[in-house]
Amino acid sequence: MIRHFVALHFRAGTPADVKNNLMSELASLTDRIVGIADFQVRPNISVEDPLVRGFRDVFWFDFKDENVRDAYLQDEVHQAIGSRIVAELEGGADGVFVCDYKV
Repeated sequence: MIRHFVALHFRAGTPADVKNNLMSELASLTDRIVGIADFQVRPNISVEDPLVRGFRDVFWFDFKDENVRDAYLQDEVHQAIGSRIVAELEGGADGVFVCDYKV
């Protein structure tokens, strides 16, 4: 299984409903892409503010394997949601961190 972990640094003032709607749209991909085992959203509650660097929102997908991960990355709906997320981030693409690892 592959965990696709994403940390986001939203711009100051991004409304909670905007964040929630974007995460709901991502969650809907579990019905669209066969092989997604799980999707989770959490706040980063670390107290190490200098190291957090504003990355206070995280989510992850668990994919059955690399093929499912790759299908997700190429999916046009995922790419459209991702573009809308990046538009809400501090510094655009600089406001996202991605890490994939085997679980």
